[in-house]
Amino acid sequence: MPGRLCWVPLLLALGVGSGSGGGGDSRQRRLLAAKVNKHKPWIETSYHGVITENNDTVILDPPLVALDKDAPVPFAGEICAFKIHGQELPFEAVVLNKTSGEGRLRAKSPIDCELQKEYTFIIQAYDCGAGPHETAWKKSHKAVVHIQVKDVNEFAPTFKEPAYKAVVTEGKIYDSILQVEAVDEDCSPQYSQICNYEIVTTDVPFAIDRNGNIRNTEKLSYDKQHQFEILVTAYDCGQKPAAQDTLVQVDVKPVCKPGWQDWTKRIEYQPGSGSMPLFPSIHLETCDGAVSSLQIVAELQTNYIGKGCDRETYSEKSLQKLCGASSGIIDLLPSPSGATNWTAGLLVDSSEMIFKFDGRQGAKIPDGIVPKNLTDQFTITMWMKHGPSPGMRAEKETILCNSDKTEMNRHHYALYVHNCRLVFLLRKDFDQADTFRPAEFHWKLDQICDKEWHYYVINVEFPVVTLYMDGATYEPYLVTNDWPIHPSHIAMQLTVGACWQGGEVTKPRFAQFFHGSLASLTIRPGKMESQKVISCLQACKEGLDINSLESLGQGIKYHFNPSQSILVMEGDDIGNINRALQKVSYINSRQFPTAGVRRLKVSSKVQCFGEDVCISIPEVDAYVMVLQAIEPRITLRGTDHFWRPAAQFESARGVTLFPDIKIVSTFAKTKAPGDVKTTDPKSEVLEEMLHNLDFCDILVIGGDLDPRQECLELNHSELHQRHLDATNSTAGYSIYGVGSMSRYEQVLHHIRYRNWCPASLEARRFRIKCSELNGRYTSNEFNLEVSILHEDRVSDKEHVNHLIVQPPFLQSVHHPESRSSIQRSSVVPSIATVVIIISVCMLVFVVAMGVYRVRIAHQHFIQETEAAKESEMDWDDSALTITVNPMEKHEGPGHGEDETEGEEEEEAEEEMSSSSGSDDSEEEEEEEGMGRGRHGQNGARQAQLEWDDSTLPY
Repeated sequence: MPGRLCWVPLLLALGVGSGSGGGGDSRQRRLLAAKVNKHKPWIETSYHGVITENNDTVILDPPLVALDKDAPVPFAGEICAFKIHGQELPFEAVVLNKTSGEGRLRAKSPIDCELQKEYTFIIQAYDCGAGPHETAWKKSHKAVVHIQVKDVNEFAPTFKEPAYKAVVTEGKIYDSILQVEAVDEDCSPQYSQICNYEIVTTDVPFAIDRNGNIRNTEKLSYDKQHQFEILVTAYDCGQKPAAQDTLVQVDVKPVCKPGWQDWTKRIEYQPGSGSMPLFPSIHLETCDGAVSSLQIVAELQTNYIGKGCDRETYSEKSLQKLCGASSGIIDLLPSPSGATNWTAGLLVDSSEMIFKFDGRQGAKIPDGIVPKNLTDQFTITMWMKHGPSPGMRAEKETILCNSDKTEMNRHHYALYVHNCRLVFLLRKDFDQADTFRPAEFHWKLDQICDKEWHYYVINVEFPVVTLYMDGATYEPYLVTNDWPIHPSHIAMQLTVGACWQGGEVTKPRFAQFFHGSLASLTIRPGKMESQKVISCLQACKEGLDINSLESLGQGIKYHFNPSQSILVMEGDDIGNINRALQKVSYINSRQFPTAGVRRLKVSSKVQCFGEDVCISIPEVDAYVMVLQAIEPRITLRGTDHFWRPAAQFESARGVTLFPDIKIVSTFAKTKAPGDVKTTDPKSEVLEEMLHNLDFCDILVIGGDLDPRQECLELNHSELHQRHLDATNSTAGYSIYGVGSMSRYEQVLHHIRYRNWCPASLEARRFRIKCSELNGRYTSNEFNLEVSILHEDRVSDKEHVNHLIVQPPFLQSVHHPESRSSIQRSSVVPSIATVVIIISVCMLVFVVAMGVYRVRIAHQHFIQETEAAKESEMDWDDSALTITVNPMEKHEGPGHGEDETEGEEEEEAEEEMSSSSGSDDSEEEEEEEGMGRGRHGQNGARQAQLEWDDSTLPY
């Protein structure tokens, strides 16, 4: 080796040679060692190793290598040994290369993981000292070695018992007959745990789960087979089977078949029946079993009805009003209409107003519906049914999003689902806050992805955000902070079902689509919901009930879940339990409940006196059939056409549109066969019924209102004292809120129409339509036409009287023509005579109809004026001027407002015949009167009182 040769002269110079001896040699060696072996060896401070049992190789991390700074000096720079410190350790360390310092750790004897799973000891490295005689060795610092023993699946599972035995009762299904248990002696969890059990015997009515519980898959019969013998094996998590199968013996015991008796599977519920007993005659047959206590669980399954159960289907605004929520709610998923058309393209279940999102569509909320900048306090509510996200890579599923409309892609606030977590994002503007603030709030709940309906309320009181789900409170498990958004002039777009991506893309589009169902998505700026309102909004209207709690009997304990769909009763006396179950009833407080099936299950758990095997009671599997409710027929009726002077439209109070409107709801009822009033058993009669309404819309027909000159008005006090709300627009007036029909009637009576420029308007038409249960039942469309009487036509009322009493101008027009015709030809007179007769008849008919319509209109005007005087106004008649029409003095007292149509026509004919002697000078005046009469004015009736309203206060 070149390294050693170069050191030979140095050794000779120091007097180290083969010929020098004596006592001076050892001293010289020590001096030489002190000069040559200056440094200690160096190794790592700790090592981690793994050894497979029954193997001798240890794999160390890092590898076992010692270094010495004395290298390449022979002996002093070489590693001669590794030494392990510890008692009776089954390991040794050997040097593989002295020069490089490489070593190996190995086992001296077989390693068994079952005896010891890991070892920890100390190791040191030693150099070769000053020479070949192992003198003046230097050792390194102490290093810690930790070795884990890797297990080998060498042991098979073994059962604790060589055989198992159980006794079952025929005719019953057991959740667990008995449990077998196996163990494994391997040391690692992978090979020592039992991962599966299996029944080896084929064609047997038994199954076993991963915990070793054996159950029967079908009811056993003692007559068919008294005993079953089955072999069971076990597998560890390395899929190594048991060394020997175990034998399980199941004996079938013939006994009486206990269970609930005298109950019906189908239970019909008529809407409006109140609380109806489900099992009025049920009792338990125990077959003389010694029962010490009994627990009954009755469960009404309604999760497939509507949004989890039968709830009110009013609009969200109406429900909020009904539950006493504060005003200002904004419905983001309303029923599609002319004013709320952004939901028209969504998939919807019209009966419940449930919107279904399939991951391909979203809806844009128009500007102005929701304020651009929400305050630090607001509330978001919704019903949601959502399952696991489709696909391997779960993306955000946006429920509500307010993002930049163009240029950028900033989300100002959003509510979305991500990996079955509900996340609410709220980014404050920079002018509102300039510090690091909470921005994302995360909730992890199993209900978010359980494919069931749940009611969510997010109450924001920044920086605190609280979630209410089904009435329970949940705090976010994670809150992340972010900087505020810098202000910009970019408009924002609010969307539902997806998020609008206006920037960073070639073409703005929707993204992050939602998969699931939503209903009643609302936002209320500046307000927070109370716990009482939240409980009311998600409350079920159907459930289980107990009639006469006082008579349940002593010793009966009962408990309802919050929605009253599960009832648990416990007792130790079978008689008391029977009477208690007989009082369990079903109740649905909705007047028009959702028809269909509600499954009903009654399970029983029995405890016996000191018996290992107790009787098993079969489950009661029944259902409640809620029948279809009687559909109401809502009818609106009242005056559908009337006239008013233009001055009344211009007045401060305007014109009352529906002073006599009536809202009536009826249903068809079949007469009983024994009814003496009819011989037809299938004949139907209409009976009146009372129920609520949730909105009435007054629509303007023939063009929207011009806000510069006309409007619809209603005093807010009329709404508030009847607990209703309304919205007003140029398209009409919408009154909403859950209230009785009489309340809506009273409010409609006060709707007024004003037009302060009626000169160019002849008439206005309106239409009313009312609804119950958010459009489930709707009324007829009631149309009203209001005509305007202008001043020039009102001042010529007397001409109408002349038209009625002086029709002889007809003769003066036609008779001369007929005479000249007779002189010309003998054929023409007959034709002219026919034309004259037909013309006279038609004119008389037109005049009579005009008289009738004017009289009817005037009667309504007089009635409404008197009603307005009595109910709304106290007249100050000190400045009232009344002008009496002299023509009215000739009318007798029998000419009242209650005259029939026939009497009016006879009077018109008499007046026409009595004035047949009038001269021709009045013909032009009469023609003008006839022209005005075509507008439906009856001068004789309207001239009773000429009102001078110049000094009349409104």
